[in-house]
This record gives sequence, structure tokens and C-alpha cells, in this order.
Amino acid sequence: MRRQHIGWVAGAAAAVLVAAGAITYAVAEDGGSDPKTPTAESADAGFARDMAVHHQQAVEMSYIVRDRTQNEEVRRLAYDIAQTQANQRGMLLGWLDLWGLPKVSADPPMTWMGMGDMASGKDGALMPGMATNTDLKKLQSLSGKQAEVLYLQLMTDHHKGGIHMAEGCVAKCTVGVEKRLAQGMVDAQQSEIELMAGMLKERGTQPRS
Repeated sequence: MRRQHIGWVAGAAAAVLVAAGAITYAVAEDGGSDPKTPTAESADAGFARDMAVHHQQAVEMSYIVRDRTQNEEVRRLAYDIAQTQANQRGMLLGWLDLWGLPKVSADPPMTWMGMGDMASGKDGALMPGMATNTDLKKLQSLSGKQAEVLYLQLMTDHHKGGIHMAEGCVAKCTVGVEKRLAQGMVDAQQSEIELMAGMLKERGTQPRS
């Protein structure tokens, strides 16, 4: 049953990537001359910048755990997450290019959600759900079941933070294709949270929060 669930998640990820090409094309068709092109301070741009950073850490964690365990189930999940989020990250940065907007901002992360004063960046955790530098070093030091458990716990937290951000884009972004991508992130990451809860239970533990 678990193998079928992971297959469904992988299939869903593939569908998102196929849709990504169409989404990028649709945004490209609009062109930078569209009067509705987002501004640098917009939720569309803020989400694209912040989620690109958020996704990059998920990719990093996923490749770390692939080197720390031989468990096929965890390695397959990590690969799916890494590939999906790396491709989505490329789309988000590509949209900023198409809109002629900077990929970095002087404003604190989450400002576009009205949460700029909440992201302390303590120990490298720039946004909700992100792992700290200490967490990442610990993950790199573990192997086998211990690495699997910490990865699943960190990624569960990471997905919860990502879902919060994606829901913010669904509510605040104005570019239709970006809102649809954000909703797709919510759906896919919620499914993965449920999958990871089951994997943690099999290992005699549970999510951290």
C-alpha cells in the first residue's frame, strides 16, 4: 500500500512538472509589457523570491539524506521532493526574470504576507518551517534510521511552513498561473505530510510538531 502511495506522490509530482512547462509558457506569453506585470513589492514577486529560497533548502536536505541512508522508500521520497522543488524553484526565478524584477529584496522575508517582523532568521531559519544550520549539521552527522527520522521530521516542518506560504499566495497573488501553482504546492505537500507521518510511525516516532 505504501509503495502505491509513493507511486501516487511521484505521479503527482510528474504531473506538476508537466504542467510547469505550460505555466511558464503562459507567463512568457504575457510578456513584460503587460500592464498587470507584478511590481517588486507585490505578493507575486515576494512569494516567488521567498519560495525559491524555501525550496532550495528542501532540495539540500533531500540530497543529504540520500547519502545517509540506503532505505529505498526514504531515498525515493527524497528524490521526488528534490526534483519537484528544484523545478518549481527554476520556474519561480524564471518568472522574476520575465517580470524584470530582482531575485532578492532589502525587505525581510515574508514581508509580502505582512509577517516581515516574524522571520528572525535565527541560526539560518529564514522563514517558517525552515531547518536551522544546527539541524542541517546534525542531519549530515547521522546515518540509517536516525537520519531517516530527522529528515522526515525536518521535511514535515518544512512542508507545513511551505503550505502556509503557498496559501498566502493563493489568497494574495494576482497572477492566475502562479496562484494555481501555489495551490498545487498545497495539495502535493499536504499529501507528502500524511505520507511522512506514516513513515515516522513505522519508525516508532512522530512529527516534532
